[in-house]
Amino acid sequence: MLKKIRVRFAPSPTGFMHIGNVRAALLNYLFAHQKKGTFVLRIEDTDQNRNIDESGSNIVEILKWLSLKYDEGPMIGGDFGPYFQSERTAKYQKQLDDMIRNQLVYRCFCSKEELEEKREAQIANNMPPRYDRTCLHLSDDKIKEKIVAGIPFIWRFKVNQDSVVEIDSMERGIIKFEMKNFSDFALTRQDGSFTFLFSNFVDDYLMKITHVIRGEDHLTNAAMQASLFYACSYPLPKFWHLPMLLNSDGKKMSKRDFGFGIQELKEAGFLPEAILNFVALLGNSFKDEIQSIGELTQNFEFEKVSSTGSIKFDLEKLHWVNHKWIERTPADRLVRLVKPFLHEQIEESVTLDDKSLEFILSKIKTDLRTLKDIGEVLNFYFNQPKVSIDEIKKQFGDDKTKFILKIINKHCDVCDKTEIFLQNIKADAKDYELSMKEIFGTVRYLLTGKFNGVSVHDLFEILPDKEISVRLKKIS
Repeated sequence: MLKKIRVRFAPSPTGFMHIGNVRAALLNYLFAHQKKGTFVLRIEDTDQNRNIDESGSNIVEILKWLSLKYDEGPMIGGDFGPYFQSERTAKYQKQLDDMIRNQLVYRCFCSKEELEEKREAQIANNMPPRYDRTCLHLSDDKIKEKIVAGIPFIWRFKVNQDSVVEIDSMERGIIKFEMKNFSDFALTRQDGSFTFLFSNFVDDYLMKITHVIRGEDHLTNAAMQASLFYACSYPLPKFWHLPMLLNSDGKKMSKRDFGFGIQELKEAGFLPEAILNFVALLGNSFKDEIQSIGELTQNFEFEKVSSTGSIKFDLEKLHWVNHKWIERTPADRLVRLVKPFLHEQIEESVTLDDKSLEFILSKIKTDLRTLKDIGEVLNFYFNQPKVSIDEIKKQFGDDKTKFILKIINKHCDVCDKTEIFLQNIKADAKDYELSMKEIFGTVRYLLTGKFNGVSVHDLFEILPDKEISVRLKKIS
């Protein structure tokens, strides 16, 4: 009988959820839901020096905003809790005690300064920097002497350097690691807390995690964690190491790159559906690129996962996906989403009722790439644009501008009768051998200050008749 699929998303509570975190969370979520498994949220807060968001509330809120609901974890509990590593110390200590009894670990009394000196000497001698096992060979008496003297120590795992460790990876198949290339690594810190490597190993075993899906930067960790599973005769999870995300310069993405932080994207007006959709596209191809999370769950082909060295973060593609999702968004929800952005950018907009805004959005939402664009796109509704005849001349030349304005002014008196006005200027434009782009582009410019954008027909429905007349007559 096959084991039930169990995956985990295990971020640190640093107070900053980034696009790499979301990719790991999404793919764990999709895998669990597609395979009818369990998606676990575990907060890795053993390193107290890095913790900012102690309660993990930012992580939980972002996951909620993205609609990535976990099956077990903080707030909701589960059979394998607690789900904060800081609350699992007794479990780590029990595992360490078992390993001490089985002589799989040893105390290391080397100070940070001593370790750094050894490291620098190894590098100077063109040797790979790794722990030289000084403390492995200490006698029992020497160990007791150091303990009595109060010399701080950590516990190191005694790597079997004659062994070859294998992991089964979804992207590369079987990967072999020669452990002679790895140092005896730390399981604890001098303050008695447990390291990332050790706590992850213990938790993945106790929580019965079957698949570990995370970034490629953890690939070397996999060898060390796997060696712990082997040493303790525990079943090893299957792995998938996701390709690194690079910025436009081909460097690893960081806080300096726009789009890296999820809160930043949220504040810039990107929809959660669009972010998830975009993330799913990274390194993958779909016949239909715009897909909901339900569609992605059904269509993501985990069996065709391949190894890719890195993937570039394409901000233009993200904007395109977001634009498509804005177009898909129901009018009433779009009203709720854009109002905070609109009110912040245009103070007068608070007087606009929801029904009117919904109607306007139905006409202009195709011009929005982000929710934040609403202020720029809709500014013409609240403020008369600054227009000049020189700008029209730049677009269409002096002679054509003269004829265009003559035609518009000639028919301004019937601008309240939209179809008549548009038919009249189209007929006259034809007589003067003017294109529709030239005549309608100028009308749009006079109404909005832009030659491209909202259709003239829609503008006549959005703006009051009196306001249209005033703006069309502004340049005579």
